[in-house]
Amino acid sequence: MSPSNSPTASSLRGRWLLLARAAWIAVAVATMGTFVAAVPARYAQLAHPTEAARTALAKIGLSAGAYAFYNVGLDTLFISVCATIGILIFWLRSDDAMALLVATMLVVWGALNDLVVITPRAIGGMYPTLGMTLVATLTYVGYMAWMLFFYLFPSGRFIPRWTRWLALLWVLFSGTWLFTSFGPLTWPPLLFNVTLVILWGSFVVAQVYRYMRVSDAVQRQQTKWVVFGVAVAVAGFLTTIFTVGVVDSLPPEEVSRKMLSLLLMDAFMLSIPISIGIAILRSRLFDIDVVINRTLVYGALTTILVLVYFGGVATTQAIFRTLTGQAEQPQLAIVVSTLVIATLFNPLRWRIQSFIDRRFYRRKYDARKTLEAFSATLRDETDLKALNDDLLGVVRETMQPAHVSMWLRPDRASQRQQAY
Repeated sequence: MSPSNSPTASSLRGRWLLLARAAWIAVAVATMGTFVAAVPARYAQLAHPTEAARTALAKIGLSAGAYAFYNVGLDTLFISVCATIGILIFWLRSDDAMALLVATMLVVWGALNDLVVITPRAIGGMYPTLGMTLVATLTYVGYMAWMLFFYLFPSGRFIPRWTRWLALLWVLFSGTWLFTSFGPLTWPPLLFNVTLVILWGSFVVAQVYRYMRVSDAVQRQQTKWVVFGVAVAVAGFLTTIFTVGVVDSLPPEEVSRKMLSLLLMDAFMLSIPISIGIAILRSRLFDIDVVINRTLVYGALTTILVLVYFGGVATTQAIFRTLTGQAEQPQLAIVVSTLVIATLFNPLRWRIQSFIDRRFYRRKYDARKTLEAFSATLRDETDLKALNDDLLGVVRETMQPAHVSMWLRPDRASQRQQAY
């Protein structure tokens, strides 16, 4: 889908447009309604923690009510951001089927964890049949929206064509999972895992094929934005798991770690809807390569400097312990490590920048080096013919056109002077 306002293959008009808008509004209202209905039950559940959790909360000066409010507040904030981006896309681009699909995905996905885990317990007690059917239907819509997003984004077409058959398989797979008693969970583990790997793997294959073979420059920028957001979310999610821990796996007394883990995971996961919103709504995307480049450079630089800092502190303490016999020299070790980091910052940054340019941006790196060499030649070259050949060579190497030639406009003043 092109981010411009010009008509595309996925544009909607007439009855189809009205029907699509009405369906989106119905899904959005139902999703937000079920979430709001589940908030009191969620708060009541969290406000009555175990005795171990209550003791841990007292140690950090929090009440059970404050802990419940914190968790419900984070859930509400996450869902509100996703819903706001979805509503904004609907408001500005509801005449485009691909934009409507993305808006549906964001609204439902923001509340999907709540719909699957929390809402059934809250709604099921009040409206056993209607509530469970509504939750299952919205969950199914969320799964379908995610699947179609990977198969259709950004152009709105199934590319490659065989993805439409996998889309049909995903419809049946998720439908039997949610609405029948003989769904995938009753299959043999090997069959279930193989089917899941094929379906999820096809998402990546479809996007890579589309990017390499079909997408134009604008569509590639859109894809890069989405991939960047997913990469940030995955990297942050894994970092949180290995440093803080997963909320469900932490013991009840580790309340502060649970709160930090929940905050970090929500913060990192928000990079996905934000990047998708940018890819859909920006009519002129700024160069994502610059953002990726800076992220790689400063992410690697921060990691190395952190390792140098803690390694420097430990090494300095060991050296002074050996020389002086004293147990610790914490202040001196910190000062020495800080001075080392200040000295290494710029040289290390330039080395990382050069490595990333050569490794990931080889073509741009070579073009920049070629232009720098040509600018040095330009200062010293006096032969016009040699300069012409050098210029044509630089254009061929950096821009790689199908054909290149140069025409020099005659100097009219010189012609008139010669004629006179």
